[in-house]
Amino acid sequence: MAQQRSRPSSGYWYAPEPERGLAVLNALRDYRSAETAMRRRTRDSMGMNETDLLAVRFLLQAEQAGERIGPKDLGTKLGISSASTTTLIDRLVASGHALREDHPTDRRALVIRPTTGSDAEVRATLGGMHARMMAVAASLSDGDARAVIDFLTKMREVLDQDEHQSPPAGTSQGAAGGAGPSA
Repeated sequence: MAQQRSRPSSGYWYAPEPERGLAVLNALRDYRSAETAMRRRTRDSMGMNETDLLAVRFLLQAEQAGERIGPKDLGTKLGISSASTTTLIDRLVASGHALREDHPTDRRALVIRPTTGSDAEVRATLGGMHARMMAVAASLSDGDARAVIDFLTKMREVLDQDEHQSPPAGTSQGAAGGAGPSA
């Protein structure tokens, strides 16, 4: 019996689209897969779960911006309950990634800060990769950079969009109503 060869699937749920569009969406999917794998390696290297890593990143960004972050701010940013936030902070303090400090002007409140050790650990773990990514981004011409920024902004808008809304200007939805890559 002869084997029937089928065309490789695009991996998308809607009708076949122009080849250029599929190539772009497949490249975007490949990037997302590589980023997911990098995050997994980072979490493993630092002995943290995804929420812990996101919390440390948020605390480091807030510290750099000179902002005071309380438990409620952290929970809101991460979309977790106050009980989960307390458990998260306990875990980060126990692992040496965060400090609980009294708020300087409100004795009832706490401020959650990253430790200098967590900043150094993140820099040691991710510094080389960030430098390589920045080199690729900096190598783009002004026009190419603008095109990438515009494309990624439009893709984010599509992903943020409620399925019952109209698509943003300049975008179209596929034949079966899907607007983006499969998850």
